[in-house]
Amino acid sequence: MSEAGDGGSRAHEPDEAHRRPAGVDDATVEALGMLSKALEYTERARGQLYAVHQMTGGADRMLAEAVGTLRRAGHGEQADGVERELLGRDVVPGMWTHQLIEAYDETYYRVFTAVKRVRQDLAAGRRHSAEAEMQHAARSRRRRPTRGRSLRGR
Repeated sequence: MSEAGDGGSRAHEPDEAHRRPAGVDDATVEALGMLSKALEYTERARGQLYAVHQMTGGADRMLAEAVGTLRRAGHGEQADGVERELLGRDVVPGMWTHQLIEAYDETYYRVFTAVKRVRQDLAAGRRHSAEAEMQHAARSRRRRPTRGRSLRGR
């Protein structure tokens, strides 16, 4: 007997979009899972580049305010030095942070995301099959009868 609201025993099986296609073995699902995880890490790295871009830009704007405040406080020589040495400076030779992001996107990220074609070739484009199978297994274990009273106080 199924628990109320779970829609029966098949309700927790992976849906078609996440179900392993016929003929796809465990090793292939594992490898595709690793590729997906690597892509997730790359997405996070790209997000960190955007964070660096935004924080560096914010710091540069604050630095400009500090230069102005130094001048108003009568410290023109120090303001000039900070402005000359640091304000608007490249973060790496020849690049501001937006150029780092563009270079990352063109040199690495765009090429990396092309690994999605491997998923298309090997698993009909289905995503997260390994995770969907883990979810199903966890839910199946949870529904097994236990000795004694359940936590739900039946």
